[in-house]
Amino acid sequence: MTRQRSLRRQLLLGILLPTLLLIGVNTHSLYHQALAALNTAYDRTLLASAKSISEQLDVRGYDDAAELRATVPYSALEAFEADNQSRMFYRVSTLQGGLVSGFAELPFWQGSIAQRPPYAALVDFYNARFRDRPVRVAALLQPVAGPQGRTMAVIQVAETLELRHAAALQILWNTLVRQALLLAMIAAIVVLVVQRATLPVRRLSSELQGRGADDLSPIAAPAAPRELQPLIDATNAVMQRLSRLLAHQKRFVRDASHQLRTPLAVLKTQVQSALRGDLPPTQALQEIGDTVERATQLANQMLALAKVEQLRQQGEPPVTRLDEVLREVALDLSPLIAQANLDFGISTDTAPIQAHAWMLRELCRNLLHNAIRHAPPTTELTVALHTQGAQALLTIADAGPGVDDELAARLFEPFSAGDMRHSSGLGLAICQEIVQALGGNIALGNRRQGGAILGLDAVVRLPLAQPREAAPVKKSRP
Repeated sequence: MTRQRSLRRQLLLGILLPTLLLIGVNTHSLYHQALAALNTAYDRTLLASAKSISEQLDVRGYDDAAELRATVPYSALEAFEADNQSRMFYRVSTLQGGLVSGFAELPFWQGSIAQRPPYAALVDFYNARFRDRPVRVAALLQPVAGPQGRTMAVIQVAETLELRHAAALQILWNTLVRQALLLAMIAAIVVLVVQRATLPVRRLSSELQGRGADDLSPIAAPAAPRELQPLIDATNAVMQRLSRLLAHQKRFVRDASHQLRTPLAVLKTQVQSALRGDLPPTQALQEIGDTVERATQLANQMLALAKVEQLRQQGEPPVTRLDEVLREVALDLSPLIAQANLDFGISTDTAPIQAHAWMLRELCRNLLHNAIRHAPPTTELTVALHTQGAQALLTIADAGPGVDDELAARLFEPFSAGDMRHSSGLGLAICQEIVQALGGNIALGNRRQGGAILGLDAVVRLPLAQPREAAPVKKSRP
């Protein structure tokens, strides 16, 4: 069983992980920037120390013959030591590398002066190691001149890096603390926002859980966010379909239990009468057969009525030719037409309908069967299917006695028929359900001439299937 993913967890991971990655990159960059800034600041101190030493130099002679002297006590550098963590060392040399004063083990400068030094002095800053410790060194080329001579001195001042690293780490930790607080604040905001944003969902969930098992009324959530409206609308549509299916199921069970009880009771009575010998065996079997036939017809029509609703829920149906279905049904019922000796005529236009073939076949069969049953022998029965604009017009006209206006309004209701002894009253109800499912309408009307009724017309109007747009043909390159 897969574990359901939490929206809160997804948002937290989706926001905090990129933020954490960005903070890590930013912290790394900030640390190196802080270290560079500290180097710049402390390099200025090294340069000041070197210049302070240069003030203690004296020279005798000129250029290569010059003799350089320095009287620099180490205590002169103590003023530039910020604390007890770092140490400073110096070396004063001639331009050729000869030691004048300071620490002899400090390596002589071998670098070069940049074309654009960072300060107004001939100074070079570089990293080195001294006494197995990393140091930062400033090498200053300082001209020394006096009344007795002139030369160039190389002054090197080295400082250990403990103070610089400690300051950079302090900046790093301070930054990390602030970034951690920022992450915590972002996480708290995400949790709060998710909690607030999902409040309508939890309210809807509580409302649905509190409903009764048969409560399929639409969800009313006017205060829900716009992002939830499509879900609410889709849920309401599903609940509407379920409500219709449930109502249809209840009606089917109610009608079945009510309508099948009567033929079963009659059948039981007839069987008991036959067993007692009240009727001749042939007559008793004939009556039992008629009752079974009516019960079978009733059951089939009730199942057909239920199947209409089932097909209605199956989505978009295919396109079916109503004219072809109509002629097939007329051919199937031709024995009944011949038995009644009816003058039958049929004319059809091409009529594509977006419907299941079973629904159109059941519609045509019920209407034609009713017309055949009610048409007097040797009379005319005509079937005409024509197209009018975007509709198909099906007219089945018989020469029967017609129907009363009050009865015509009730014939499309289930179990309503003019003669309940020979009809279950479901044929026209099935037709009505099919036509409504296809978006059409059906009507019964007496055909009159003057004041006399010449027959009954059953008129069905159905929308024609709209032609689908053809996919564009891709032209191949020559």
